[in-house]
Amino acid sequence: MTKSLGSRAWLLHLVIISLGVLMLYPIAWLIASSFKPSNLIFSDPSIWPSEFTLHNYVKGWAGIARNKFSTFIINSFVVCLLCVIGNLISTSLTAFAFGRMNFILKKVWFGLMMMTIMLPHHVTIIPQYVLFRNLGWIDSYFPLFVPKWLGTEAFFIFLMIQFIRGLPKDLDESAKIDGCGPWQIYARIILPLCTPALITTALFTFVWTWDDFFTQLLYLNSAKLFTVPLGLRLFLDSSGESAWGPLLAMSVVALLPALVIFFSLQKYFVEGISTTGIKG
Repeated sequence: MTKSLGSRAWLLHLVIISLGVLMLYPIAWLIASSFKPSNLIFSDPSIWPSEFTLHNYVKGWAGIARNKFSTFIINSFVVCLLCVIGNLISTSLTAFAFGRMNFILKKVWFGLMMMTIMLPHHVTIIPQYVLFRNLGWIDSYFPLFVPKWLGTEAFFIFLMIQFIRGLPKDLDESAKIDGCGPWQIYARIILPLCTPALITTALFTFVWTWDDFFTQLLYLNSAKLFTVPLGLRLFLDSSGESAWGPLLAMSVVALLPALVIFFSLQKYFVEGISTTGIKG
């Protein structure tokens, strides 16, 4: 019996390791190919390059369309920072209102908010574009970050509500006895206790905004405003030829910020997901 269980465990681990290798292979190929000369990227299928070169990184960092790749990275960080700050403020305020306050038609508004999660993004693209065009916001960062400041992310609001509902209401009562109003309860009691949920929201917002391509392609026209996804696209359609070496090299560079932030905040991310998942 023990041998049978041991064999199953080994088989299970073997399957998991095999799946992990399959999932990591594209990333390994990307990193290895970024160090290959352009003429060997597709002709040499091996992971370990037969010839190393840093030319792809030098050429890629020099940029394209008269803009260095560092410009695209800075633009992405600016957009991500504005989106993260806006999302944290708007979602936490909205979640606090739904989780701790009573107001007219509270359940109706909550139901309408939850319905927006089921609304496909493609349904709202044209109305949003018309609205932002009438406001004169095309070819600017406003369409990318302003909605984050208006509490439009129902998923994160729901996540925060679940976390806030799990906090003891006795804390609110004690704060009221000490003379705290709603704003003081929100700032001094709720926010510090919601750190895991806030970090989870910030992490998701950063990664999704950093990787977003379609929205930025829709609203940004000037190369000087391009973010990393749009900057990478320039390597494929500039002058009718594809610069695969610099593209792969800068793709590796583009992966680093998201990976560093994810692994540095992984502990809080797991805590935020687990605690919001078990509280009703």
